[in-house]
Amino acid sequence: MSAPTDPYDYDGDQQELVERHSLRRVAGMRTELQDVSEVEYRQLRLERVVLVSVWTSGTQQDADNAMAELKLLAETAGSEVLEALVQRRAHPDPATYIGRGKVEEVAEVVRATGADTVICDGELEPAQLRNLEDRVGVKVVDRTALILDIFASHAKSAEGKAQVELAQLQYLKQRLRGWGGNLSRQAGGRAAGGAGIGGRGPGETKLETDRRRIHHRIAQLRRRLRQLDVTREGKRAERRRHQVPSVAIVGYTNAGKSSLLNRLTGAGVLVEDALFATLDPTTRRSQTSDGRVFTLTDTVGFVRHLPHDLVEAFRSTLEESATADLLLHVVDAADPDPEGQIAAVRQVLAEIGALEVPELLVCNKADKADAETLLALRANHPGCVIVSARDGRGIEELARAVEERLPSPDVAVSALVPYVRGDLMDKIHKAGAIDELECTVDGTRVTARVHPGLASELEPYLV
Repeated sequence: MSAPTDPYDYDGDQQELVERHSLRRVAGMRTELQDVSEVEYRQLRLERVVLVSVWTSGTQQDADNAMAELKLLAETAGSEVLEALVQRRAHPDPATYIGRGKVEEVAEVVRATGADTVICDGELEPAQLRNLEDRVGVKVVDRTALILDIFASHAKSAEGKAQVELAQLQYLKQRLRGWGGNLSRQAGGRAAGGAGIGGRGPGETKLETDRRRIHHRIAQLRRRLRQLDVTREGKRAERRRHQVPSVAIVGYTNAGKSSLLNRLTGAGVLVEDALFATLDPTTRRSQTSDGRVFTLTDTVGFVRHLPHDLVEAFRSTLEESATADLLLHVVDAADPDPEGQIAAVRQVLAEIGALEVPELLVCNKADKADAETLLALRANHPGCVIVSARDGRGIEELARAVEERLPSPDVAVSALVPYVRGDLMDKIHKAGAIDELECTVDGTRVTARVHPGLASELEPYLV
């Protein structure tokens, strides 16, 4: 497998990351009482939030890990976390997600801290959102909306933006609500507010109008994504026609998938210590030590309870994993709960029909993980590879493991290929495994193992 010659330059210039962090507040131009010298990109003022979670099952450690992840999600979205509250319940309250007493406690915390928003660690029903918002007096956001917001801020390509917008509209159409006079646009006779002739009739409520527009926009986005999917499928078909094996890098968000792609191929894709930094898949060509060509694709990261609408919207992108010949399942070995990450990723893989694809577990961030965790991962997952994309530890072992698991050509041929058919020799080098090679007066004598399609092309030259 090829790798960049300079081990310190495999991430490239990271220009996109520079752009993300280029926003600075000008000294002396303060618009707030408290000075902020540097803030998250896309934010001129950090949103002040209170986190709320319902602990229904698992251990105290599980609840702490879930809250820590929610905090990271909130900070990635550009928020300042002021307080976090957890309630132990058998199940969330059907009316307000948390119990009545806890609602009052959250309202008091909001008033005391001056928070702008409450973020709940779960997907709330529309009624729960409305009730909780009415009682705490500030905006309430659930986990799904938070993840969608992060996706919206990180999407760069036309396809990525369309996928995120589709997921947001699917989420929004069930949660529309009216506010006071904006709720209705009914005309109806003299009560129509002076609409007069031509303005009477059943009319259409504001919510009905919004829903109709949302459904129309959803239909537009689906058509656009189908067109983009044709292009993606064409590229897949081209790779299959040339017998180019594909490897998809999958894993939990911020597990180091992009860093690993950069380390293996020198792709220079965006690397950032943030959740969902990469949304648009990146494919790069690489080759094994014996010259066989294959592709490596960096995919969007997964997370616990990944919103269903998001999985549906990104299905065409996620299918890169389902159609691959091998999955590199990257796990953050330094995470407090790597086994939870593995389970969450495999659950999403099951949703997209990728569980049958051969999997190679890659435990990344070995430079940060403790020895006990690495030993436990080795014991629980025999055959896994321990690596560090940052310092290069285990990368050569990973390259060998990928080569061993790639589909191998299985038809043995011995041929004398004329020099005028250099195209055939190129195919043998890229898609076959050469055992012997000799240049003669009449052409190139080669003994190799190739795919059936290439074997039929070589048939006139077999010896």
